[in-house]
Amino acid sequence: MAKETMLSFLEKQMENKLADYETALDWDVKNHTFEIIVQLFAENRSQEVINDVQGVISDKEVIEFEDAILLYDPQKSQFNPDDFLAVFPFKGKKGMEQNKIAGLVDYVKEILDEGQSDLLDFLTSEEETFELTFDSKAFETYVKKSPSTYLPYPNY
Repeated sequence: MAKETMLSFLEKQMENKLADYETALDWDVKNHTFEIIVQLFAENRSQEVINDVQGVISDKEVIEFEDAILLYDPQKSQFNPDDFLAVFPFKGKKGMEQNKIAGLVDYVKEILDEGQSDLLDFLTSEEETFELTFDSKAFETYVKKSPSTYLPYPNY
């Protein structure tokens, strides 16, 4: 049986805990990153005109919102942290602690649950912007404090 890695554990966690949402996991081998991509959708019944971050205007019946969390190797990865909801370093080939990955996926579920509700509210409110928020203190409550093993970065 193959040894569990960051990739295999993260895929299982996302499949089991985020099945109610549109998510994807993008492993960029060359950049040594994992991108957890999340999407929310909401029906725009009143066909409100929405202006996104890139300045694209839409009045479609279904609004799509996308964001991402990045896991990266500080020695090898290059990225702009402003492009992500949150970023987390891992320790090269040693990888990342299993309890941190599990806690992250659990917290992402909470973010998506709240975000879906907030997106629906946004479409019927006078609010100017919608975005997901990542609270580091809230995230820490999801990480089990017991010792955890490291899941290694996968071989390719």
